[in-house]
Amino acid sequence: MNRLGFNTRVSFPTGEAARGLREGIELFRAAEQLGYQSGWAYQRHFDNYLSSPLPFFAAAGQHTSRITLGSAVIPARYQDPVLLAEAAGTADLLIGGRLHLAFSSGTDAWDDVFGPVATDARTEGQRRLARFLAGVAGETLHTVTERRGIGGPPPGTELKVTPHSPGLRDRIWYGSGSIASAVTAAGQGLRLITGTILHDVPAGVSFPAHQANLIAAYRDAWIAAHDTTPPPVAVAASILPGTTPVLRRAYAEYDLDRRTNGPAASRPRGALEPTLSADLPTGMLMSPVHHGEPAAVADAVLADPGLTAADEVVLFLPPAFGLAANIRLLTDLAETVAPKLGWVPDTFH
Repeated sequence: MNRLGFNTRVSFPTGEAARGLREGIELFRAAEQLGYQSGWAYQRHFDNYLSSPLPFFAAAGQHTSRITLGSAVIPARYQDPVLLAEAAGTADLLIGGRLHLAFSSGTDAWDDVFGPVATDARTEGQRRLARFLAGVAGETLHTVTERRGIGGPPPGTELKVTPHSPGLRDRIWYGSGSIASAVTAAGQGLRLITGTILHDVPAGVSFPAHQANLIAAYRDAWIAAHDTTPPPVAVAASILPGTTPVLRRAYAEYDLDRRTNGPAASRPRGALEPTLSADLPTGMLMSPVHHGEPAAVADAVLADPGLTAADEVVLFLPPAFGLAANIRLLTDLAETVAPKLGWVPDTFH
C-alpha cells in the first residue's frame, strides 16, 4: 500500500450544517498533519450530508497544502457537465492541482426534482460524463457558426471550458461496483476507486475475492486499451483498530449495526433512511468491517485480497461519528495498522 486516505460524508445533524462543514474542513486538516495522502468526500443530495463538493474542496484547500481532495462519488446523471467542468477547473487551480473527482453514472432517484430524461439513468450519466471529460481536457465543445446576442463571439470561435487546469483530466476516477463498469472505466482512461458495496457478484464469491477480481480486470483492460502501466487503484474499506476496550466495544457495535441495518446504519440525526437494508438484492455484497485489537486488524487486512491488491486504501468513516471520534480513528489507523501495511506518512514533502 503506497497511499492512505479517508472518505467522509461530511455529515451533520439536522440544523447543524454550518458546524458540520467547518468540522469537515478540520478533519482534512488533521488528516494532513497525520500524513494521510488523500481525503475523499461523498456527495448526497437532499440529506444531512455534503451536497456540493467543489465549494467545500476549494475551502478545505485553503487550510491544507499537501493532501489531495477528492469526490467519491459524484453521480453524473444530475450534473450539468459544462458548468461542472468550469467549477472543477476553478477549484483545482485554487488548491494547486490537488483535486481528484470520482464519478458514478447515477440513478433516477431524483428525477422528480431534476427532471426526467428520454433514456435510462446510466446512459444519460455516461453521456454527461463524456461531455464533462471533454470539457476538463480542454477540447473544443462548439465552434460558433453565427453571432448570437449582443457581444456574442464571432463565427469561427472555438468554445472551450475556462479556466482550464492542466492535468485535471488525468485525475478523474470512476467509482466502480462491478467488473463491467471497471472495464468500461479503463477504456475511458479513468482511474478506479471501489466502494463498500459491490454489484453483480457471482454466487459463492466473497466480497474481498470479487474486489480483487474487479481490480485485476480493470488493470488488464487498461493495458489492453492503452498499452501503458495502469494508474493507482484505490479501495474504500472499514478498518477500525480499537486501541482501548471502550473503542473496541464501540467499533463492534458499529459492525453489528451495519450487519443488521446495512447502508441504513450509522446516520446523523435527521438523515433520511436509505431504501437498502442489510438484506441486499441478489448479487450485491457489502464490505466487511475489520475491527478489534490493532494487531488482529492488521492481520485481517493483510489477509484480504481486495485490500492487498490496491495501491491506496481509503478509510470509510462511519457517518454518525463526530469530529473527535473520526480524528481518533484516523490517528489510531495511521499509528498502529497502516505502518504494518507498508505505509509511510506524507509529512515532509
